[in-house]
Amino acid sequence: MALATCLAGAPARAAVPDSPAVTYTNPIAEKRADPHIFKHTDGYYYFTATVPEYDRIVLRRATTVQGLKTATETTIWTKHASGVMGAHIWAPEIHFIDGKWYVYFAAGATDDVWAIRMYVLEGTGANPLTASWTEKGQIKTQWESFSLDATTFVVGGVRYLAWAQRDPSVNNNTDIYLAKMANPWTITGTPVMLSRPTHSWETVGFKVNEGPAVIQRGGKVFMTYSASATDANYCLGMLTASASANLLSQASWSKSPTPVFTSSAATSQYGPGHNSFTVSEDGKSDILVYHDRSYKDITGDPLNDPNRRTRVQKVYWNADGTPNFGIPVADGVTPQRFSSYNVPDRFVRHYDYRARIEANVTKLADSQFRVVPGLAGSGTVSLESANFPGSYLRHRNFEVWLEKNDGSAQFASDATFRRRAGLADPAGVSYESHNYPGRYVRHWEYLLNVQAVSTATDRADATFYAQ
Repeated sequence: MALATCLAGAPARAAVPDSPAVTYTNPIAEKRADPHIFKHTDGYYYFTATVPEYDRIVLRRATTVQGLKTATETTIWTKHASGVMGAHIWAPEIHFIDGKWYVYFAAGATDDVWAIRMYVLEGTGANPLTASWTEKGQIKTQWESFSLDATTFVVGGVRYLAWAQRDPSVNNNTDIYLAKMANPWTITGTPVMLSRPTHSWETVGFKVNEGPAVIQRGGKVFMTYSASATDANYCLGMLTASASANLLSQASWSKSPTPVFTSSAATSQYGPGHNSFTVSEDGKSDILVYHDRSYKDITGDPLNDPNRRTRVQKVYWNADGTPNFGIPVADGVTPQRFSSYNVPDRFVRHYDYRARIEANVTKLADSQFRVVPGLAGSGTVSLESANFPGSYLRHRNFEVWLEKNDGSAQFASDATFRRRAGLADPAGVSYESHNYPGRYVRHWEYLLNVQAVSTATDRADATFYAQ
C-alpha cells in the first residue's frame, strides 16, 4: 500500500525519445549541387553530387555525415569526348542493388548539350571509389525527350524508378513519372505521370517538377520533388501515398497544396532543393540532404552560378505522421528540439516571444534552438532561435523570453546557462541559470520560468530531452 501510494504521487516520466538529438555543422560541401548521400551496410556514407563543371562524377565516403566534408574525393567517371554522355553531367545518385553499385545520372550530348537523357553506371567491388565501372547505357522511357533525375526505391518488395521528363505535347518543362523496374537500368510497363507543375510556386521562371526523392514511414510513401527555376524560387513540394496502394495510379497520390521547404531570408538560405534522404549514424533520425545558396541575387543564368552547397538537417515528424522539414537552418551547427520530461508530447517553443511548452508545434522552427557557446563565458551555453538568428532564450523577471541580443552584459548573463544532466533523469538535460545558480529553466502552467527546484515535481518540470 505504501509503495502504491508513493508511485501514485510520483511525477509522470517520459520514455527516452526514440530519436535523440543529432547535430551537424553546415555546409557539408561547397560547390556541390543535387547531393545524394547513401548509408551502406559497411558503415560508410557515400556521397555524390553535381560538380559545377558538369563534366564528371565524383564520390566521397566517410563513417559520419560530417566526415564527408573533409573526405577525399574520387572521380569515378568522366564525360565522353564526343557524342552522348558528353555534356551537362547532372544529378548523380548512388545505390547498392543485388550486390552491385549503380550510379544514375543525366547527361547531354556534345552536338546537343540540351539532349538530356538518363544513364546508368554499374560498379563491381566492395568500395565504389575503387570499383570497376561499366556503362549500362540509357534508361529508355516512353519518349525521347528531356529527362533527368532518376531515383530508385522499393515498396512492398517492388522496385520503382521515379524521374522527371518533358511531355512533348505539353507546354511545360518537366513532370514527375514513375514506373516499375525490370532490372536496375530498365523500366517495365507503362510509366505513370504523378505530378505536373500547376501551382504558382511550381512555375516561377520555369514550369518544373524534378528531383524526386522518397522517404517511407508508418505505411506511407512520401515523395519530395523540386519546383520552379533553380534560383531563390527553387523549393520542395511533396506527394503522399499509402504504401499499400497502387503506386502506379496517379489517384493514389495526393499533392501538398503549398511547398514544404522554401527559401528563408531570416537564415540567409535561398533556393533549397534537389534533395535526398539518409539516416543518422545511430540510425534513429532521418536526415534531409539538399543544396541551396547563401545569397538571393544571381547574375546571369543560375546554371552558371557554381555556389550551390550541400547541406543537411534533421527531419522531424508531425503527430499525424507526416514529415516536417521546417526551414533551411542557418549555416553552422544545426538546431535541436527539447521535449518535456513529464509532459512528453510538449516541446519548448516561443510564441509571441514568450517561451513555453506546447504540443503539435507544426511551425517547426518555433521549437528549434541552436545550442551555442554561452554569451557570458566558457563552459556555458546559450540557446539561439532557429528562425530568429541572433535572438536567444533569456530570463527577464525570472520569466523566459526570446529576445534579440542587445550586446549588453546583462543580456549575455541572462541568456547564458550551464548545461546539467537532467535533474529527473540523467539521460535528459537541465539548464541552470548562469547568473542565478540554483535556479533552473522549468515549466509552470506550461510557461517557462527560471526557478529554484526542491521537490521531485520541480526536478521533473526542469528536465527535458534533446531531440
